[in-house]
Amino acid sequence: MNPVLLRLENITKKYGDNLVLDSVSLEVAKGEVCAILGPSGCGKSTFLRCINGLESIQGGKIFFKDTQISGEGSKAQWKKVRQKIGMVFQNYELFPHLSVLENIILAPMKVENRKREEAITEALSLLRRVGLEQKKDAYPKSLSGGQKQRVAIVRALCMNPDVMLFDEVTASLDPEMVKEVLDVIKELAGEGMTMLLVTHEMKFAQNVADRIVFFDKGKIAEIATPQEFFSNPKSERAKKFLNIFEF
Repeated sequence: MNPVLLRLENITKKYGDNLVLDSVSLEVAKGEVCAILGPSGCGKSTFLRCINGLESIQGGKIFFKDTQISGEGSKAQWKKVRQKIGMVFQNYELFPHLSVLENIILAPMKVENRKREEAITEALSLLRRVGLEQKKDAYPKSLSGGQKQRVAIVRALCMNPDVMLFDEVTASLDPEMVKEVLDVIKELAGEGMTMLLVTHEMKFAQNVADRIVFFDKGKIAEIATPQEFFSNPKSERAKKFLNIFEF
């Protein structure tokens, strides 16, 4: 069995009096793909943001490679942690005033102090891999949504992370652009990248995930294999959720 890369113990997150995550616990093994599913507002995206340190937690602990990175007593340096826990967002987060190539090499150079030539070589290799090498000098405004999202994925990969978090990365894309982004994620899964992905693409989750983690009202209501979850969900809330999708 592969070692556990991420371990979350009784994570609690509140916004004022609003309890968003209620004692959530999960372990993710190296090379595992977990699809995070659930109705809107159930805490899925907040869960990812807590893992990446973009949201503080009010209870519980988060461990990465057995080192505590969040929670009481943690002394984690998030600048370093985020080099190993990459995240891709729904709205791309690209710098509009920088070219595709400059967007990608900025963090490796500034955060990791890598030489420009080295960063460029890796960036071009990754762009070639996702079919966008010819767009290296283009600016984000000239790209389609699918191209922007692929650039955002390359930017995260250029930091050589151990874990990738994907937060609804196809939600704002036109249907014809969704496949080109999902194909990149599927390829990463096939290569053994550890991933947690929040998605509403049910068939994709069914095909690519090792486990389905179903959230409801800030709690994990069910964890199952894709086959178990989609053919015979255990919780009533999961059954109701799946009824709105066609398979």
